[in-house]
Order: sequence, then structure tokens, then C-alpha cells
Amino acid sequence: MDETVRKRRMAPVPDGPVPEGPTAEDLLVRVAKGDERAFELLYEKLAGPILGLVRRIVRDGAQSEEVTQEVMVELWRTATRFEPGKGSAMNWTMTLAHRRAVDRVRSARASTDREQKATFEAARSRPFDEVAEAVSARWERSQVRKCLSNLTELQRESVMLAYYKGYTYREVAEVLATPQGTIKTRLRDGLIRLRDCLGVTA
Repeated sequence: MDETVRKRRMAPVPDGPVPEGPTAEDLLVRVAKGDERAFELLYEKLAGPILGLVRRIVRDGAQSEEVTQEVMVELWRTATRFEPGKGSAMNWTMTLAHRRAVDRVRSARASTDREQKATFEAARSRPFDEVAEAVSARWERSQVRKCLSNLTELQRESVMLAYYKGYTYREVAEVLATPQGTIKTRLRDGLIRLRDCLGVTA
């Protein structure tokens, strides 16, 4: 059956309404008995609503599609647990989808935290330029964005132009109409404040 699920992954999630036919409840009961055709019909009925719910929670499109496929696999494997008398197939499925989506978000956050910690730990006792490189490589992370907001406007402009847009000292100086020496000072002061905010030890 996993092969059937993989094949369904190649099919686009239907945008329009699925023609009337067996109810999701009927299909789940048939899926519980190993009916692969029923699973295909169930996929057509539920994949769209599942993806919509997951996308609102996970946000990332690719990950949302992955989670949707995980939910469909779980439906195949756990269909025997569905009890029509205790609720609709849609509610039961959305509960599974919600749980999977929340788990994915928590897992992603934990992974991000581990990556940040590893980066900051690796930056300890390294030359200032290496610390600056490690910080700029992670600037899009939420913690770095928060720390950027603590800089002065001039420091933030300099840091973002140099380390986000890749401008040279001279180009930053031209854009901000400021002497190059002043730009270097702004960048160094800004990176020191970022380093302190992030807990990175130079």
C-alpha cells in the first residue's frame, strides 16, 4: 500500500469539488479493509482540505505537502481506528492533520534552535571576522532579526547592506553618503552589539 501512497504523491491535489459518490465515512470503512480504490477516492476528497489546514499552520509550501502525504499514509495505516458513530471522517482526519502539522512546527523550531546553538558555540574564541560571518549567515533567523531591531538605524542600515545585500564598504558608503571610515566603525559596532545580543563570544 505504501506504493499506492507514493503514486498518489505524484498526483496534484484537486482544486475543484470531487463529484458526489461514497461518503468519506464509507470510504474510511473500506480503507480499513484494505481497499486501495477506496483510498484513492478518499485522497481526492480529503487531500485538499488537509493541505489547506496544514498550510495555515506550517506556512512552508513544500513542508505542508510533505505533512499532507504523511497524514494520508497515517489514514491508510490507522483507518481501523475510525468509529463512524463517534464523529465524522472529516473531523477525525482534521484532528490527525492538525497534530501532524503542530509536530512539524515544533520539530522545525527545535532543529533551528540546535543549529543556532551549534553556530554560536562554534563561534566561541574565534577571530572577530569569523564571528561576524557566523552571525551574518544566520541573520534571517528570528533571534537575529530581533537583535537587529536593537541596533541604531545607522548601524542596522550598514549591517544589512554589507551582510545581507553583499555590498562592499565602499558601496555602503556611497549608498548612505557617509565616509568609508565611518561605515567601518558602524559595521564593527553593530556586529559587536549583535554578537552580545546573540550570546556569541569572540
